[in-house]
Amino acid sequence: MFKKHGKKDPELFQNVSEGLRRLYRTKLFPLEDTYRFHDFHSPALEDADFDNKPMVLLVGQYSTGKTTFIRHLMEQDFPGMRIGPEPTTDSFIAVMHGEQEGVIPGNALVVDPKKPFRKLNAFGNAFLNRFMCAQMPNPVLESISIIDTPGILSGEKQRISRGYDFAAVLEWFAERVDRIILLFDAHKLDISDEFSEVIRALKNHEDKMRVVLNKADQISTQQLMRVYGALMWSLGKIINTPEVVRVYIGSFWAQPLLVPDNRKLFEAEEQDLFLDIQSLPRNAALRKLNDLIKRARLAKVHAYIISNLKKEMPSMFGKESKKKELIANLGEIYLKIEKEHQISPGDFPNINKMQELLNGQDFSKFATLKPKLLEAVEDMLANDIARLMAMVRQEEATMPSQAVKGGAFEGTMSGPFGHGYGEGAGEGIDELEWVVGRDKPTYDEIFYTLSPINGKVSGAAAKKEMLKSKLPNTVLGKIWKLADVDKDGLLDDEEFALANHLIKVKLEGHELPAQLPDHLVPPSKRETVVQT
Repeated sequence: MFKKHGKKDPELFQNVSEGLRRLYRTKLFPLEDTYRFHDFHSPALEDADFDNKPMVLLVGQYSTGKTTFIRHLMEQDFPGMRIGPEPTTDSFIAVMHGEQEGVIPGNALVVDPKKPFRKLNAFGNAFLNRFMCAQMPNPVLESISIIDTPGILSGEKQRISRGYDFAAVLEWFAERVDRIILLFDAHKLDISDEFSEVIRALKNHEDKMRVVLNKADQISTQQLMRVYGALMWSLGKIINTPEVVRVYIGSFWAQPLLVPDNRKLFEAEEQDLFLDIQSLPRNAALRKLNDLIKRARLAKVHAYIISNLKKEMPSMFGKESKKKELIANLGEIYLKIEKEHQISPGDFPNINKMQELLNGQDFSKFATLKPKLLEAVEDMLANDIARLMAMVRQEEATMPSQAVKGGAFEGTMSGPFGHGYGEGAGEGIDELEWVVGRDKPTYDEIFYTLSPINGKVSGAAAKKEMLKSKLPNTVLGKIWKLADVDKDGLLDDEEFALANHLIKVKLEGHELPAQLPDHLVPPSKRETVVQT
């Protein structure tokens, strides 16, 4: 269908970042530039966009704990940090790693080629005076960067007084970050008009979005259930997706819990959120690849729209009236392009926003359809991206384990305060006595009713008893493998007690271990296990 580009294809890339940069510059940027993509959708990508660390964007109304959340993650104050019940953070603060602690103001930040913020220059001085970078040496920031944002206020006055398009700035960041965390205060849950507008501006980035219901220790369990339900209902009205957005409940700061009833829930939720953030460096290349594919699909559709508008324009008279007619009938043009080029309706830009932007454009200066530019992007999507995808997997396999370390992440990694320590299969890990021995007399009574031969019961006899737990055969099969320590197909009294202990662990809602932990090995089998 498309022409080959000679023997220079396939191109060889040293790594994924370099490959993405070259593909963008040689194949996608020419299409974007020709059809004025940057005037309508998103500024051109810079080299720093491909090389920067994963970024986490925090968004929320004032006093929801955004800045405290960052301080909790890093366990360290950062330059420019202000915390209080009133609206304190009035700036966008990029918290990044640096050898020396200090602040870089916005106007200097947007001319630094090593930082991915150069295109923010378009938002003008009103924004740049409210933008800064806080640099500091911190182990958490070696893997990720964090963007703190001004608290979202309620009321028209505050929106107007910002002096820049707040939602547009957030949308710019949303395109480039790896994770967007929306924070809500469980103690005073409300979603202002500006916050609703912001969430809608992040509409195309639901895959990056996570929700944190913060300060949940300030209310009782019953109130928390009501607040959680109200939050899900409110978000359902704003985020129009069939999937339920993931909500993490907790109290993300290093202070005693006011209402400690839900401590276990908060610990589990914090652990899940930390694991999600820790996975960002490992998935960063894949995210950049995914974002480039989304951008390429939009650029293709945009090229078809612009070239179609150019084709419909008269060469001499009636240009202005025709322009108005084309803008009014943009929906019909969308349908025509959709059918003609077999494009999914979801790939088209928002029609209202597009109509608004087209009003200020001179259609006679639009470019006609240039098949070679589109062929280059098609070739990139069909061939180059597939090879880069394979490179992503190879890089993941060869590189050391990438995870965010330091700060609050260290406190939950290991030791007695690690999540789930001493629970489930980990119960009794620090005890000298065999933990199964506590209930062994009860299990022995059942064991001897099964008529053991030479001190052991057969698999068939054990199966009848184990089935009484009503657990699925797949689970019971795993328990059997773990309990049959000497692998003789029979269970002695200690192994039978161990099997019943593991059944109890599973029935209490805990996961089974992949291998039998040392502290669960029956005392009489420990020497045998060590030898094998």
